[in-house]
Amino acid sequence: MCFCVLQALSSLHRHSHPLAFSILDLHDRLVSKGFSILLCWVPSHVGISGNEIADVAAKNATAVLENSTPLKDFKHYINLALHSRWENRWNSQSMNKLHSIKPVVTHWRNLTNRKADTIVTRLRVGNARYTHRHLLMGEQAPMCTQCNCIMSVLHILSECPNFNSLRLRYFHSSSISLTDLLGKTPHVHLLPFLKSIGFYPLI
Repeated sequence: MCFCVLQALSSLHRHSHPLAFSILDLHDRLVSKGFSILLCWVPSHVGISGNEIADVAAKNATAVLENSTPLKDFKHYINLALHSRWENRWNSQSMNKLHSIKPVVTHWRNLTNRKADTIVTRLRVGNARYTHRHLLMGEQAPMCTQCNCIMSVLHILSECPNFNSLRLRYFHSSSISLTDLLGKTPHVHLLPFLKSIGFYPLI
């Protein structure tokens, strides 16, 4: 039997671990049957195949690297990698209505007014009650009688000529993009315009 610690040889009688008791019991039974057992101390598992490798690995694991990378650098790198993957997935969803308004993944602050923030969010994703109610009710999509096309957030806010005069009044242009209306900072006159065309309560 070979032990890597000399102290283990001199204090076996004080061990309370079940494995230690099993070893002592086996030792006593072998001695009672006439076996002669020699206990020897082998420093640090020297000469035992595999144990020397284990010793080196254990020592290396406890060693402090002189040029170890700070934790904050790891965190920064991980954040960059995750953001890059997020950006790639976002760019692959070019048909997403929000993507045309927010092409780059970045933080947009919520509006201070809860109601206004809800309105703007619904418009950004293109899911107003008026334009999507038919999907829940199993009805025909609402049509624009002026343009003979399906009503959508894009059509109502930017395209329909019925509201050109009001666009000129509020935005100084009869044609304005959704990005200008619903971007990171929504147009200051967006909500008054929505109320003027009667679309506000339908969102």
